[in-house]
Amino acid sequence: MDTASLSHIKKELKNLPPEVLQDIVARLAKYKKENKELLSYLLFEADNESEYIRQVKEEIDSQFLSLNKSSFYLAKKTLRKVLRTTNKYIRYSGQKETEIELLLYFCKKLKASRLNYKQSRVVFNMYLNQVKRIQKVISMLHEDLQYDYREELEAL
Repeated sequence: MDTASLSHIKKELKNLPPEVLQDIVARLAKYKKENKELLSYLLFEADNESEYIRQVKEEIDSQFLSLNKSSFYLAKKTLRKVLRTTNKYIRYSGQKETEIELLLYFCKKLKASRLNYKQSRVVFNMYLNQVKRIQKVISMLHEDLQYDYREELEAL
């Protein structure tokens, strides 16, 4: 079975009545947790981005509380999990400002964790890659926003 292209799917969705469309969306949400999370974001949280960012930051905080500092191996695994979760929420939003806010928060939490991340090459590279990613996204924003976010980035 061949998968249809996104444009073809969009055209077909325009032709469907609302009841059928609702059934399709409910069926999509039923099979994958990620689809349900994205649908929840789009329906309930997309209109209040600042509250969404606050909730994601709380989740990041709770994941950092479970950070095992006894070995770099366990800390690295936890940090990758936190970063994977952060990236998932960034994908849901799709806004550059949200991406910058959450990545900056992740980097701040990593620095505040009292984990000597510079000692582990993998963890340090993870940190540097996020800083590079923040710089790249900042360069895509309006100049006024760039200035504000660059100041925050320099504080890191």
